[in-house]
Amino acid sequence: MLEIAPLNSEISEAPDNGTAYWTHAADWVRLRVALWKSATPQKGSVLLFPGRTEYIEKYGRTLSDLQINGFTTLVIDWRGQGLADRACDDLMKGHVDRFGDYHKDVTAMIEAAEMLHLPRPWYLIGHSLGACIGLRAIQEGLPVSACAFTSPMWGINLPAVQRVAVWPFSWAALALGKAKAYAPGTDGTSYVMNTAFEYNRLTNDPEMYQYYIRQIKALPDYQLGGPTIGWLYQTLKELGTLSKTQSPELPCLTFCGEQDEVVDLSAINARLSKWPEAKRVVIPNAKHDIFSEIPKIRKDVVSKMCAFFEEVGG
Repeated sequence: MLEIAPLNSEISEAPDNGTAYWTHAADWVRLRVALWKSATPQKGSVLLFPGRTEYIEKYGRTLSDLQINGFTTLVIDWRGQGLADRACDDLMKGHVDRFGDYHKDVTAMIEAAEMLHLPRPWYLIGHSLGACIGLRAIQEGLPVSACAFTSPMWGINLPAVQRVAVWPFSWAALALGKAKAYAPGTDGTSYVMNTAFEYNRLTNDPEMYQYYIRQIKALPDYQLGGPTIGWLYQTLKELGTLSKTQSPELPCLTFCGEQDEVVDLSAINARLSKWPEAKRVVIPNAKHDIFSEIPKIRKDVVSKMCAFFEEVGG
């Protein structure tokens, strides 16, 4: 059962024909999905999996580009993000009890896609955390004909010393009942509001950074701060397990920013080296959030993704 949910298309600069819905995962966590229909349904539909801290409205400009290219798009607020239910009293904490809970959200999204009669074929776009969730979902039978990823979080970029210490530290913290404490070095403030543009790790486009800031000020209830120790532990555990899995037999196109300091580029290379149907594009002068880079980069990336989907879909 889907019910109409709030959607702020004006502040997000998304097309004005979007509709958002409340839906529920199997464990009754309330989620939000939003649909933008295309005038050319025969091209099919994109399932858009956002990254950590993100929410539907953050993709307003990307949704416009996808619609211009003729694709219907369905986007989700993961549990703990956007307007979906959150797990902590402190709503700025990014927490998940088990990484597998995200896949209950995927199941709910697919059920919503069926109810909304999303035009086929379906394709997946996953950014950062969404690419991690997306890879596992594909391995477990996500019904898509191809996938495209930006800055996939198949490993987290940590200094060598932290990489060695994070496992025993996070395990010990969980054993002491500290799963919902902020991970060291993080707090309840938004990264963008706490970081000057000159030092940010997301984008080289100052106008897009202002776009972030406008949304944060207009939509304070949608925002998220740092991850919890529990989120970090569960995510590292999933990344370790995922690294040992076989790559799916599915066409894949992956974009990485040459200046990305958030994800582990060596983990991306390792995954793609054992994925025969995968292609990688390294973008010079791009940071982590490729969909928020300068207009030429982000429009070119969406255009290449859509051309790839059309080629695969035949």
